[in-house]
Amino acid sequence: MAYVSQKQAPVQADDADFDVLLDPGLIRSARSIYTTYYEVHPELIQRPLGVAIDRFTYRGKLIFSGKPILLPQECFVPFSQIESDLYS
Repeated sequence: MAYVSQKQAPVQADDADFDVLLDPGLIRSARSIYTTYYEVHPELIQRPLGVAIDRFTYRGKLIFSGKPILLPQECFVPFSQIESDLYS
């Protein structure tokens, strides 16, 4: 059996894919992760798609491209939800 590789265009995350009600604590933690990243790296201007965050430990990582592949205990907080209270 031969394996054939196909190139695919990068998949972009769409906020509509992540329209779920999230725990406000997760959103606060995601906002804190983003704020810390921005304070440490103010010269970087690339906007993240969101944060992949563990629902139990509240540890997370910024996601910059593609749809995130999440572990069972993780969820994705889109940047639109992080941003909504960031500037108010």
